[in-house]
Amino acid sequence: MKGNVLNIKNMACPRCIASVQSTLNQLNIHYGKVDLGEIFIHQPLTNEQWLTLQKALLVSGFELIENKEQKIIETIKQLVRDYLMHEKQSAQKLSVFITHHIPHNYSYLSDLFSSVEGITIEKFMIRERIQKVKELIRYDDLSIGEIAHRLNFSSSQHLSLQFKKETGQTPSQFKAKRMANHQGQKLYTKK
Repeated sequence: MKGNVLNIKNMACPRCIASVQSTLNQLNIHYGKVDLGEIFIHQPLTNEQWLTLQKALLVSGFELIENKEQKIIETIKQLVRDYLMHEKQSAQKLSVFITHHIPHNYSYLSDLFSSVEGITIEKFMIRERIQKVKELIRYDDLSIGEIAHRLNFSSSQHLSLQFKKETGQTPSQFKAKRMANHQGQKLYTKK
């Protein structure tokens, strides 16, 4: 039997919460609340329920976390995402923000994260920020300057350099490619 809080790997957005809730409902597992990275269940799961839930979550790209180190890694990932969402309001450095929420030395957390994920926490933060840039390019009508301001880049040039370093193309090239693909899909579906 497992405890009443289950930790889940790879949850990053509200759609993830909806997906996990759907899985729990399909399996008839009674829960109180689903947050990013956590499920609060009413009663501990049997080993059979645990295995069934684990398999069902894997289909959607999620994974139940069993060990302490994995839980710390997922907590760090979620804290980085939270930090990026509220970075403008926070006067704290990322390292201070993380150690405020996880009672360990930042060197230990950084080493653990790097050894498990193969990248530093800072590199993970850059990747998450670039994912957010991609989302804004795809779904909003903001200029690169507006995106840079919204995501707390020092300038649009800084955003462009980070974006190119991470993706191999500039934000403008990414946007043009997306638009060309979108136009091609429109032409294809009209025929």
